[in-house]
Amino acid sequence: MTPQRLGFFTRLVRTDPAETAATVYREALEQIDLAERLGYQTAWVAQHHLDPAEGGLPSPFVFLAHAAARFSRIRFGTAIVTLALEDPIRVAEDAAVLDELSGGRLELGFGAGGSRHAFELFELGDADRQRVYADKLAKVTGALGGEPLVGDRSLNPPAPGLRDRLWQATFSAGGAERAGRAGDGLLLSKAQPRDPAAPGATLWEIQQPLVDAYLDALPSGTAPRIGASRGVFVADDHDEAVELAERGAARFLDQLGRNGGPEGTNTVAEVLRDLYFGTPDEVAEQLAADSALRHATDFIVQAHPVDPGHAAVSRSIELIATKVAPQLGWRSDERNQL
Repeated sequence: MTPQRLGFFTRLVRTDPAETAATVYREALEQIDLAERLGYQTAWVAQHHLDPAEGGLPSPFVFLAHAAARFSRIRFGTAIVTLALEDPIRVAEDAAVLDELSGGRLELGFGAGGSRHAFELFELGDADRQRVYADKLAKVTGALGGEPLVGDRSLNPPAPGLRDRLWQATFSAGGAERAGRAGDGLLLSKAQPRDPAAPGATLWEIQQPLVDAYLDALPSGTAPRIGASRGVFVADDHDEAVELAERGAARFLDQLGRNGGPEGTNTVAEVLRDLYFGTPDEVAEQLAADSALRHATDFIVQAHPVDPGHAAVSRSIELIATKVAPQLGWRSDERNQL
């Protein structure tokens, strides 16, 4: 399957302590502007709390409402809203307002995960994350589907169609099966926890069972929606790509050391093992081997975790759209190209 849509993902990461949030937000908007003009179909953001090196956006609906007022064509996605930390009815209300303002351009992604300090911030450090997530997902899904909330009163404003644009992110086959049974989209991460018994497994080898579980669980007649997020950094020159990727990986590794990170990520090479980087031809060849990507309806690229700076990310966005994605079979709307 050739990905039907090309997406750009930004975590709005602050790589320089001297940068202000205003600078990070402005640069992210400039990157979304460039992506829209190059024919990308979707711009995705993540929700993070407290740590600007992990991600700089605690309020994705506020940011995306601003973006929706500036850009008229590109769709907007949350990957993810950490639903366990939110009031599900307020999430449904905010999502409904954003979808109305944007003309039905919202793709609404949820997940159970989040950093330990974020759960402690909301006094949920000891919570059963999966149970809390499942309970809140049922409430927000019902609200978006028009179920009565109090008496005979339902969500206001209503969100026609948004229920069919829900996505679930997961690291497990069980989570993928849950998304499939619900008819939701499946969001695959740019990195995946590894089985200590198979430390050399590729990203797509780890994620293929999730794809299979999702497809098997989909109700008959329901079209699959699989969003494969991938860390991708493309430069004009091979040596430049390697230098910037390794520099960013070293910085990210230092951040993991300060804040705690996944086991098995102790070297620059381990940070880079799931990242596709190099020249356009090199990256296209790397991506062509990704079997999970072959099932994707949405190919979503992000420069994290190397985050090489605004200029380099912008050039990568351009090279992906003009040199890499076409080799994978993607074609943009020619009216929107630079």
